[in-house]
Amino acid sequence: MDHNAYPDSYIRGILTNIKSIAMVGASPVNVRPSYFAFKYLDQRGYDMIPVNPGQLGKTIAGKPFVGSLREIGRPVDMIDIFRGSAHAMPIVEEALSLPVLPKVIWMQLGVRDDAAAAKAEAAGIKVVMNRCPKIEYGRLTSEIQWVGVNSRTISAKRAPIPTTGMRLSLNRPSVAGGSTAAADRAARAQADKDRNGAA
Repeated sequence: MDHNAYPDSYIRGILTNIKSIAMVGASPVNVRPSYFAFKYLDQRGYDMIPVNPGQLGKTIAGKPFVGSLREIGRPVDMIDIFRGSAHAMPIVEEALSLPVLPKVIWMQLGVRDDAAAAKAEAAGIKVVMNRCPKIEYGRLTSEIQWVGVNSRTISAKRAPIPTTGMRLSLNRPSVAGGSTAAADRAARAQADKDRNGAA
């Protein structure tokens, strides 16, 4: 994998197929980037687990902090590293010691460790470095354009405005290709639900 340029299909495949995310370095402080990313992903339907030994006894979005990956006590699909690059290797090594390996190791913006990535990939784990899943989710669903950011996704139809319980499709057409009608199906389903509820 070329970690300097990820195809949209690679990122889309990860964000579509994972269900649980352990965010290492999550913060309960509501002005920290990890707080915003955690709540955003939680609101999009991911099973979020905050990992930070310094925050035990606290919660984010009703989810209690755990002190380490081992303390989660169940398999997780993705580990999101919200720590500096120097912490990436120890976190990857802890992930590799888990009874069930995660499918993905994701290193946040500014976090890169090629040796840690190679070690994870050698164990069959997908790796993303120096990217934010919150930003990538918003870009690939076209949701990010609602705040004036060019998502580089192409569609004649506007992405549906999310409603309670709705998880937007990541399968919007994009400059890098890879389109399906999933977003349109989601929009039609929501419209049908609204119509039936009003009747």
